[in-house]
Amino acid sequence: MTGAGSAMQRVFVTRERHALGADQIDALTELAARVRELTEAVVLTDVEPAEVAEVTEEVAKLTARLSAARRVAPPIAQLDGQGLVRQLASPVSGRLNPIAPPVEMKAQPDGSVRCEFTLSAVYEGPPGFVHGGVSALILDQLLGSAAAVNGTPGMTATLDLRYRRPTPYGVPLTAEARTVRVDGRKTYADAFIAGPDGKPTVEATAMFIMPLR
Repeated sequence: MTGAGSAMQRVFVTRERHALGADQIDALTELAARVRELTEAVVLTDVEPAEVAEVTEEVAKLTARLSAARRVAPPIAQLDGQGLVRQLASPVSGRLNPIAPPVEMKAQPDGSVRCEFTLSAVYEGPPGFVHGGVSALILDQLLGSAAAVNGTPGMTATLDLRYRRPTPYGVPLTAEARTVRVDGRKTYADAFIAGPDGKPTVEATAMFIMPLR
């Protein structure tokens, strides 16, 4: 096992977790996509209260059906061929997590990690713009991915953000992170989110610590 793989196991040590089959992943990915659409519909709907009540009953019945057989925890995280940690249930990039946009992160030849995504009105903070906490969530995940790709994954110890200007939603955004320094068990990384014009809206720096065990 590689050093990164061994470190990843220490970071994501789990009990009673398992990998899902391809058929399960495909089915749950489609379900999660439909639930994301439902979430946005709830935020933006203007139907009458009686109609909302009927839909609420239907959703409750569907929830009961899905709860008929439950796992005790989300699926186990895995390390892909690029050194990225893939968590199907991640609240940022998880294909199976309806609260995730999701943001697909890709390792680049230069060692950075990049993603392109569009956030919906579900993630609104100030009117017309993304909630600052959502930006922090995405950058924390991206920075951690950069540390993992570098072969030095760890747990977030510090995360510093500089909000340069509001981040709009409903338009294409890009984000990028890279490792800038490693000092023993500590990995330092920088990242940013940029709007359609390429100008940074949020910048971040973080330090990750690789666990001993």
